[in-house]
Amino acid sequence: MGSGPRPAAPAAVSDARRVLLARALRGFADGSAAILLPVHLAALGFEAVAIGALTAATLLGSALLTLGLGLLAHRMPRRRGLLAASLLMAATGAGFAFLDGFWPLLLVALCGTLNPAGGDAGPFLPFEHTVLAQTAQGATRTALFARYSFLGAMAAAAGALATGAVDWLAPAFGREAVVRAMFLLYGALGVASLLLYHGLTPAAERPAGEAPPPPLGPSRRRVYGLAALFSLDAFGGGFAVQSLLALWLFERFGMDVATAGAVFFTTQLCGALSLFAAAPIARRIGLVNTMVFTHLPANLFLIAAAFAPEAWAAVALLVLRSLLSQMDVPARSAFVMAIVEPAERPAAASLTSVPRGLAASLSPLLAGWMLSLSAFGWPLVVAGGLKLAYDLLLLRGFARLRPPEESG
Repeated sequence: MGSGPRPAAPAAVSDARRVLLARALRGFADGSAAILLPVHLAALGFEAVAIGALTAATLLGSALLTLGLGLLAHRMPRRRGLLAASLLMAATGAGFAFLDGFWPLLLVALCGTLNPAGGDAGPFLPFEHTVLAQTAQGATRTALFARYSFLGAMAAAAGALATGAVDWLAPAFGREAVVRAMFLLYGALGVASLLLYHGLTPAAERPAGEAPPPPLGPSRRRVYGLAALFSLDAFGGGFAVQSLLALWLFERFGMDVATAGAVFFTTQLCGALSLFAAAPIARRIGLVNTMVFTHLPANLFLIAAAFAPEAWAAVALLVLRSLLSQMDVPARSAFVMAIVEPAERPAAASLTSVPRGLAASLSPLLAGWMLSLSAFGWPLVVAGGLKLAYDLLLLRGFARLRPPEESG
């Protein structure tokens, strides 16, 4: 449909590499922050409900910021948008490093880029997805988005493992000093992203002389339908974001920070390695079927983890979940980019991401409340049940909608 993306020029390929590297830097930052957030907030004296509220605020703020940028992204220079997002990331790291009060931290959480979910979200997304979509066509687009997700997930795994520094360096420097230093590292990685995006070429922008299109045109209805379903998935996922999974492991099994970091390194690594299976599976059964039939068993493993009697069993089930739960990510991104006109891609990326963020911002507060009542994994049960419903509704509503590359 439409005229399709332009062939990838050398400058466009260079821009894609910058996006991929910046995604990896941000993945490392998010992977460490997802575990450090509950550790830091608990050290400041906040209870589970307050930690849930601050976690929810990070998701809500990220969603609102992404919505504002996404509605303007079709008019904004992409380089300028990415530079602004990088500056905000640097400020977010500094805010969490130096502020202690609930209300100042809530303001930083609402206005910043911290992502406790461990996946890709926030103001970078609509710009990055649009730049990447310009450099690939047809089936190769899924592979490119798989590479994008893989680098982010691998870096997030390394970031989770790096949180072991809290336990290793605490005897020499003090536990809280190490945590604050790691939030400063989060901000420094925002500065590094800024330097990468500063080198983007004009190939990353809308073609010269092309009039700014409306945010959404003929694909409006299908984008809104996907946004509603993705919101259900995200609302369920918000009950089991990495920060709250870490809090559950701390409270249910008395796990220490270094062990939790190793657990999330393993789950992120497994999820990252599985991403490369998405493209060949999608070529055989289609993007929607890939999204659904890898997601269904992953959600059953999540529910089962809540009933695990020992830490090793819970970890094993979370690892099994991670082997399947991420294959829908590149398939989802490629599906959205493929079923809309090229001019609609910035808005489509934003409008299918923002409702996810808004929905996900509601559930961590409820999950924190559940954990304050009991250390049992009720948030995992609720998360798995809602995500199972999403899978079945997605299959029912979109199984017959085939992207151009699947129509041949």
